[in-house]
Amino acid sequence: MNEKSDVVVITGASAGVGRATVRKFAKHGVRIGLIARGLDGLKGAQKEVEELGGKAFVFPVDIGNADRVEAAAAQIEADLGEIDIWINNAMASVFSPVKEMTPEEFRRVTEVTYLGCVYGTLAALKRMLPRNRGVIVQVGSALAYRGIPLQAAYCAAKHAIQGFCDSLRCELIHDKSNVRLTMVQLPALNTPQFGWVKSRLPRRAQPVPPIFQPEVAAEAIYFAAHHPRREFYVGAPSVAVIVGNRFAPGLLDRYLAATGYDSQQYDGPEDPDRAHNLWQPVPGDHGARGAFDARAKDCSPQLWTSEHRALIAIGVAALGTAGLVALFKSKRH
Repeated sequence: MNEKSDVVVITGASAGVGRATVRKFAKHGVRIGLIARGLDGLKGAQKEVEELGGKAFVFPVDIGNADRVEAAAAQIEADLGEIDIWINNAMASVFSPVKEMTPEEFRRVTEVTYLGCVYGTLAALKRMLPRNRGVIVQVGSALAYRGIPLQAAYCAAKHAIQGFCDSLRCELIHDKSNVRLTMVQLPALNTPQFGWVKSRLPRRAQPVPPIFQPEVAAEAIYFAAHHPRREFYVGAPSVAVIVGNRFAPGLLDRYLAATGYDSQQYDGPEDPDRAHNLWQPVPGDHGARGAFDARAKDCSPQLWTSEHRALIAIGVAALGTAGLVALFKSKRH
């Protein structure tokens, strides 16, 4: 792909990780289809794209509506050209014990976070498969592998995306398709969602520390879109959680039972009457970052090593070869 001529679709583009990803792609002068519910945030993102030299169209779409997603995809191609990269990022959550959740809340989180990903993927495949090219990026989470208390609906939806991707990936390989599928598993991030997520917690919600800036996620998503492989783990905490769960899931159950409630809350009582975005977007342009700048990391050494693993492997091999040569020479003397 020629990065300068790419047509990119980003769902959940109005705020948070989606907004940071919009900015990252816009710096490369691409054309972007912006999909989200919040028109204020979409217009703000469009303005930023144009200021950075790119071109963008906004599509106020509820990602949980398959017909609207398909219509948006058709309009994006009519306005911008053939879609090269589709990024499924839209999400919704509820912070609540399972016993206090309603069926409607589970349904809504599933519609947005899981089915929205499926609908976006179907719209992308409809266009990419006949052309035998394109990249689909699924924005996942370490919680795709390890559920935590108080976010059952969100964790279940991310688990579902993981299973969906495994099945689809096998089919693409079977069909010898050149359409690529990759999933980016993210750590805790400083996004606005913690100020608008529906919550039954007694104190204000926070991402489980350590926290990263959304630009770290955007860097990973951009890299994955242009160097797709099966999966990317972003941030050392994601690696620790995913790998740890493979070997000691029962131990993590007990650890999270003891720590998972407090680690998702911070100082100050929650306002039970504040606006939330489960059913409708919260008005305003909320940008990419949330309220945790002072505690958020703006880089990830683990991500750098993941992006440069081929170079690192060459370096390790070179050092190993040099060591063997030195050992051989020492033995000759």
